[in-house]
Amino acid sequence: MTPELTTLALAAVLQAVQFILFAIPANRELGTGYTSSARDRPPSRELSVRTGRLQRALNNHFEGLILFTIAVVVVTLGDQSTGFTAACAWVYLVARVLFIPAYAFGWNPWRSAIWGVGFFATVAMIVAALL
Repeated sequence: MTPELTTLALAAVLQAVQFILFAIPANRELGTGYTSSARDRPPSRELSVRTGRLQRALNNHFEGLILFTIAVVVVTLGDQSTGFTAACAWVYLVARVLFIPAYAFGWNPWRSAIWGVGFFATVAMIVAALL
């Protein structure tokens, strides 16, 4: 398995961990009656600030994972894996791990900087595969 595919698999595991980090407090705060329902109505109470941030970090990773998956597929299927693309993949993964506490605890402007590092590492992978 290429390093890029390994980091993609680990990013998927991270996504599952993020879901758990959000789901546990969300179930406590909203109640399982609401979270197990069809959610046809808004919740009777709001999420706490931190749980809301964990939800947004989770959603942000879903969005980032799309572009990262494209980068890994392009690099892997194009047989363009290099030390540079492998390093970019690891940078993306480390940035996504750091993004969770940065978002949850409101580390401004570091949250945005960490996000940018992961985004540009992903774009660099795609550009490297095209060259």
